[in-house]
Amino acid sequence: MSDKLRILLTGFGPFPGAPYNPTQPLVARLTQLRRPALDDVEITSHIFPVTYAAVDRQLPEVLAAQKPDAMLMFGLASRTSYLRIETRARNAVTMLWPDAANTRSSKRGIAGHADAMTFGPHTAKLLRAARLTGIDARSSRDAGAYLCNYLSWRAIENVRAGGPQLAAFIHIPLLARSGAVRRKGAPRITLDELVDASEAMLMELVGLARKTRTPVA
Repeated sequence: MSDKLRILLTGFGPFPGAPYNPTQPLVARLTQLRRPALDDVEITSHIFPVTYAAVDRQLPEVLAAQKPDAMLMFGLASRTSYLRIETRARNAVTMLWPDAANTRSSKRGIAGHADAMTFGPHTAKLLRAARLTGIDARSSRDAGAYLCNYLSWRAIENVRAGGPQLAAFIHIPLLARSGAVRRKGAPRITLDELVDASEAMLMELVGLARKTRTPVA
């Protein structure tokens, strides 16, 4: 394994009601970034199928293989028009909507020991970094009760168990086409704008992850 700082980026595939998931091209663009400040950073990515079983199986596998210092996760919030930086994961699972494998949760909670778990104070710094690019970004305390919240919960569990030092989850809206006339009610954020904001958050996370690696003199 390389001594480089390791960052894992994740997105999701399509799911019922969303045959196209823009987190996939976003993660692909971010993985291809070439910046001098990233010369000592190894960026890897993973796209999760939108199923509870896939998250439970693949997340431990990816973390064991990549051993990331930090992970930046993205999910689609199709009913939200702005960027949402999630601050916590709730101990909640919807019993109403099946996942992409047509599986419904048989219980309303993920675990029996807490109402919610927070990502940490670094989410405020990611929010500030995104806003400085001019995008409409807001803090969120509710990641829903579907796969985005479920992955967030599992990621925080792994952070607390000695896995990645930092994790963050970003909900993105449906995207407008670059150059398209913006009609009322249509998506307002383009992929290019989202990439700029996500790059800013990635660079902020890289800086924070470096600090967790460097002992204070």
